[in-house]
Amino acid sequence: MANKGPAYGMSRDVQSKIEKKYDDELEERLVEWIVAQCGAAVGRPERGRLGFQVWLKNGIVLSRLVNSLYPDGSKPVKIPDAPPTMVFKQMEQIAQFLKAAEDYGVVKTDIFQTVDLFEAKDMAAVQRTLMALGSLAVTKNDGNYHGDPNWFMKKAQEHKREFTESQLKEGKNIIGLQMGTNKGASQAGMSYGRPRQIIS
Repeated sequence: MANKGPAYGMSRDVQSKIEKKYDDELEERLVEWIVAQCGAAVGRPERGRLGFQVWLKNGIVLSRLVNSLYPDGSKPVKIPDAPPTMVFKQMEQIAQFLKAAEDYGVVKTDIFQTVDLFEAKDMAAVQRTLMALGSLAVTKNDGNYHGDPNWFMKKAQEHKREFTESQLKEGKNIIGLQMGTNKGASQAGMSYGRPRQIIS
């Protein structure tokens, strides 16, 4: 990976807008959830965007997080004994987390790119992914979520309805109000304009 110098002009404006999307309050909530979910062994980051990025950068904390959402015996991400020090190994660990998050149910549009975290390109995208993962964990309600359920919104769930054959037949006889009604109204006695003149 090449070292990149400071951004100028339009690149700096774009990067500045991306950085403004980062939410410090959301960071605190996500740290609390990750510590509650994984245990105190994961430690805590220094406050701020850079501290959060450094804490998650090697992919170990993220891997422990996604593994904690699965029951024992079916952990999707292999965690090495020693944290990876080589860049490509760290990026590979992040990629494994992203794959596991997608398999868990996080939609592709909510998943950040590896460089968003590794090079701190878009830490707000990292927050979005973790929020989506937390929302899914709360919604599934399978006993693997730890922490306050109010930290995340539950996703909408399907509420399928079953109708009997007689109920379906009754529905065919009803005119919905959005289609209008003709009760009490008719065109009797109404005339518009002059009658048509037929001249031969």
